Amino acid sequence: MELSSVFVTTGGSVGFFSLVNAGVGRMLVPESVCGNASKWRNICQSFVHSLVTAIWAVLCFFLHPQMAEDLIETHSVFSHMLVSFSIGYFIYDFLDMVLNRKLCQSWELLFHHMVVITCFSLSVLSFRYIGFAVVALLVEINSVFLHMRQILRMAGLATSTVYRVNSMINLGTYVVFRINTLAWMTRWLVVNRDKVPLMAYTLGSVGMAIMTVMNIVLFYRLLRSDFLKSTTRETKKEKEM
Repeated sequence: MELSSVFVTTGGSVGFFSLVNAGVGRMLVPESVCGNASKWRNICQSFVHSLVTAIWAVLCFFLHPQMAEDLIETHSVFSHMLVSFSIGYFIYDFLDMVLNRKLCQSWELLFHHMVVITCFSLSVLSFRYIGFAVVALLVEINSVFLHMRQILRMAGLATSTVYRVNSMINLGTYVVFRINTLAWMTRWLVVNRDKVPLMAYTLGSVGMAIMTVMNIVLFYRLLRSDFLKSTTRETKKEKEM
């Protein structure tokens, strides 16, 4: 895959998500979110990215299993396109949040996106660490349920059975595909320290450290919001009885 193809894929991705934002995000707006339509559209486009990327990342390893044995040099055009496609999404989502949301409400995600764009750009431009980037994108399997949780809450379905089932799947996939994947990636960096140049190693280590902190905080928020609060309410009801 040539560099020109990288820019075409990334630019195409930006265009694709602008269409998603203008199309699906605007046509399927429930009455409960009319006052916060920009956030609704942002979540919808994030859900689409997670769904597409999760399937794409799994297919990358399924169709090209050799990549799992060498995450530095071995990759396919299909996997290189995936990372380029994701860069386009993160660029578009970054700009969308800057233009439509307050900085105090989105600074964590903006920081996250800057780290991801920097790391992924290094990978696609150098044609190295594509496999490592695809492993990172396996966390999007969890993001499908994470964004679905937000969609259900904004649609006023936070007390429904669908929401409770999604919350349990979300927490389970969070541990398997987000926390465990991040831990594996950190271990891989340490084990392969001699194979990774200092700049790439430093960038990767800083990125892993930032993601670890953010994931721990988010996991606690999810646990408190979807499980600890409901348990507290049930305990109070039992005491009242």
